[in-house]
Amino acid sequence: MAESATGECLFCRIVRGELGTEFVAESEHNVAFRDLQPQAPVHLLIVPRRHFGSLREVGADDGAVTADALALATRLAAEQGLYAGGYRVITNDGPDAGQTISHLHFHVLGGATLQAGLG
Repeated sequence: MAESATGECLFCRIVRGELGTEFVAESEHNVAFRDLQPQAPVHLLIVPRRHFGSLREVGADDGAVTADALALATRLAAEQGLYAGGYRVITNDGPDAGQTISHLHFHVLGGATLQAGLG
């Protein structure tokens, strides 16, 4: 099935509760759940309730969605005990960056020493 803004992508279905995915947290604009292929001991996904294909589709009037996602990432990092050692928040924008599902989402990773990245 092709992914589209019509609400038929995998993450749109998860957000609507169609696949029985357990949410570890919810907020006004986003839901969070565990990644099925974790890359760290803690690997959570934060997904907007509204479909955006990628970060580049977020407009100036959509700032509440991304601010809410980052606030949720911080809350989850605290709840998962990641503050002491640190954690990473990542989004991939487009196939060349490694985005495999065309619905904006943020990865929250931690719980171990992560390979050094940019910055």
